[in-house]
Amino acid sequence: MVRVSSLFIFLWLSLTSVAHAVLTIEITQGSEGAQPIAIVPFQWVGNGTPPVSLKDIVAADLQRSGQFAPLAEKDLISKPSQGSEVKYKTWRALNVGYLVVGKIHGLDDGSFQVQFQLLDVFKGRQLAGYSIRSLNSGLRRTAHHISDIIYKTITGEEGAFNTHISYITVTRGEKNTKRYQLAIADADGYNEKIIYSSPKPLMSPSWSPDGTRLAYVSFINGRPEIFVQNIFSSKKEKLVSFKGLNNAPRWSPDGKYLALTLSKDGNPEIYIMNVNSRKLTRITRSYAIDTEPEWLPGSNGLIFTSDRGGSPQLYEIRLNRYQAAGRAKRLTFEGNYNARPAVSVDGRYIAMVHRSQGKFRIAVLERESGHFSILTKGHLDESPSFAPNGRMIIYATEERFRGVLSAVSVDGRARQRLSLKKGDVREPVWSPYKVNK
Repeated sequence: MVRVSSLFIFLWLSLTSVAHAVLTIEITQGSEGAQPIAIVPFQWVGNGTPPVSLKDIVAADLQRSGQFAPLAEKDLISKPSQGSEVKYKTWRALNVGYLVVGKIHGLDDGSFQVQFQLLDVFKGRQLAGYSIRSLNSGLRRTAHHISDIIYKTITGEEGAFNTHISYITVTRGEKNTKRYQLAIADADGYNEKIIYSSPKPLMSPSWSPDGTRLAYVSFINGRPEIFVQNIFSSKKEKLVSFKGLNNAPRWSPDGKYLALTLSKDGNPEIYIMNVNSRKLTRITRSYAIDTEPEWLPGSNGLIFTSDRGGSPQLYEIRLNRYQAAGRAKRLTFEGNYNARPAVSVDGRYIAMVHRSQGKFRIAVLERESGHFSILTKGHLDESPSFAPNGRMIIYATEERFRGVLSAVSVDGRARQRLSLKKGDVREPVWSPYKVNK
């Protein structure tokens, strides 16, 4: 087996304030043609019982991806804990292509040694094997790491299970007062932490590419201002506070700049700000409303929303050393409303809010082919954000007059819903891979 260093990734999540709520995930649609995989409960070696079921977490991760169909535990023909115990012939009869087996060793210092093997059933051989040291508080993260290893080994693509999401929650208190909270959670909705709470609206969270900071819009002083907050230390600073709109901050891929919408000169336009020097560069100059900028890979362009053509549509403007290079080009022509763009990390896809028959749904445009498809079926779907591997899109929607989060695969075949027991949740944004300390 390959030995992996201790998984203390994002340990602060388990050491800071107690979680305020849990996002409950419901798989609403599986993916046809998903790979059958069997995940055997990990054998426990130690006193008492393990604090979490690694098998359940890994199975849920892989099922949510839409790429795998885990076998139900009741259908397991045996429960081996290591590859040498596996009788491949019997597993082949179930038409299961892959098998995961493992053990959890409880150690004297309260930590755990987790061993697992990924086996190719039809070829009768091991594809991956790891031994991972984990703290009690980090066992869920260990399970997500295992899911990532399995996903990449089989598909060749990076997994996004060991990542995070940020979002805004809104709860009502006495006399119908509202409380707005900026939250972070694991990608599966667990380990929610509130990093900022306010009696005034919060909007537009955006992860820095190294995963250490969030930019967001706050109305704490009675008007929109842009703040940047360190998610580890909770230290925050006011970055932008011009007269008028200060909205829609988005970090550049290198983390040195923010694209944002300002109306300080009268009309809402796209600007770029150097985060260190605070120097501003104006990118668009139009009589229309230009807003919601999103970066292209390599910081060589921006996608943004504009009504310069008479209705909200997406436009692309090229950049050269963070300066506008040429005129903006219209990208969307399907329908009379396309807004709130999100760009996959590789730049292949652009997700957006598309109005269809009076309903707002998430659509995706493949940039190279121009193929346009509507992915969701809600009536008020908004705020799309790509997973860092580009395979899933998380977005906000409404269910029974409450804001909830949902996710859909980029091909539209797999769907899931995330909801709080109380309050509304909105404006999700998926973290980059680099969230650690």
